[in-house]
Parts: sequence; structure tokens; C-alpha cells
Amino acid sequence: MSTIVPESRLPQLEVAQGVARLTLRRPAHRNRLHNEDLAFLMESFRRIDADPDLRVLVLDAHVLADRPVFSAGYNIGDFQAGPPPVSFEEVVDALERLRVVTLCVLEGSVYGGATDLVLACDLAIASEGIEMRMPAAALGMHYYPSGLRRYVSRLGVNFTKRAFLTAEAIDAQTLLRVGYVQELLPRAALPARVEALAAQVASLAPLALESLKRSLNELARGEWDVQQLRARAQRTMASEDFAEAQRAFGEKRRPQWKGR
Repeated sequence: MSTIVPESRLPQLEVAQGVARLTLRRPAHRNRLHNEDLAFLMESFRRIDADPDLRVLVLDAHVLADRPVFSAGYNIGDFQAGPPPVSFEEVVDALERLRVVTLCVLEGSVYGGATDLVLACDLAIASEGIEMRMPAAALGMHYYPSGLRRYVSRLGVNFTKRAFLTAEAIDAQTLLRVGYVQELLPRAALPARVEALAAQVASLAPLALESLKRSLNELARGEWDVQQLRARAQRTMASEDFAEAQRAFGEKRRPQWKGR
């Protein structure tokens, strides 16, 4: 994971055993996202959503050994080329809406719009010593609406104000405390933990994972409907996944899921 690659390349999508991995590959340029990267990510999300065998997406990045950076967000130089075919906001919103469970792996620090990529994922684990910084006010920019909503719904308005209204770097321990990341590990320990966590999530009931994720995101946005939540609960209870889980429990074996 995260082999040093000095060349600047498009992200890479790999799929194996129910897990997709999307890797940013511009480490020498702090993994800034160009318009072509945004288009690649959006197409990758479409492919992932269309594959019923996929349960998990791991989003990571190649980083340099010295001052590693997961991503510094959108490449500001691309603003001069006019509106991109796919906007940064659209890409992050699509990441949040993905059917599969998403795991962001931060082997380096994260800045600018890339901080929202982390929030759009369901889970995030990070290397000790990283930092996060949101420099929108320093750049003279108001942030896009869905990004502000994700910040406030995930982290609370007080922390969001600290991040946006000071533009100061925030250390890893604080990020863990406020829930921006769920785990901090030595960098060398990340690959094994990522593999274990992705395998654990992929082993769970597909329909329950998909419906729970959708409901939790709706609750976070304040867009939930209690009847819809009840309908999803009833659907899972009537599903073959639930029946298989009951059989497996009685037979003391691991469930064998047939699909979504």
C-alpha cells in the first residue's frame, strides 16, 4: 500500500475479493486533484456502484516518505481553465452516496477540499502525526454547501468554525478526539489494519450494510423519514440475508451471503 511513485498519474482503481481500492497517485504534487482526476473518480464510482459483488471501497494515496500528504484538494490552477466537466462538489457528493462502505486511509496530512473527501467516507483511519487544515478563508473562498453540511453534521458547528474561521492546522490527536478519524496507528501498522477492517466489513450482510449506511447518512443530513427507516428494517428482516444469518448462528458457522 502507498508505494512511493514520483510520477504524476491519474488515480488507480483495483478490485479484488469484494473490495475496491482507489489510489491517488500524484505524491510529488501533494496529490492535488486535477479536472481529469475528478472525471476518473466519478467514472470509478459509477463502476463500483454497478458491481453487486463489491462491498467496500478503500480510498488511499501514494505519499512521499518526507512530509507525506494524502491530498491537498483541488488544483487551484485548474480554475483558470473555466468550470470543470465534473465539479469537485459533485465528486465528493457521489462518494458519500456510494452503495458500498467507504474507508479512507490517511498515510499523510490532508488539506483543503480533500478534507471533505474524508468526511464523505464512512470510516477513516490515519497515521500518527498527520494534520488537517481548511484554508478556504485564507484563499478568499466561501465553501460549497454540501461540504459545509458534512462538516457540521459530522463534527459539530464549534469544531467547524475552528477549522474554517482560523485556517489553522489541526493535529492528529484532536482529529481523533472529534471523530474526524476513528483510529490513529503507526504508519507501518496501517496496511494490516486496513486489510483486516475491509475484510471485516465485506463479511457482513450486504443488504443490511447498504440500508444502514443510507439511513445513517439521511439522519446525519436531517433528511430522514421514519416510515422509510421502518420499511428498510422490515425489508432486511424478510430477506434471505437475515434467514441465512439465523441458519448460520444455529449451525455455528459463518454466513454465506448470496449478494445484495
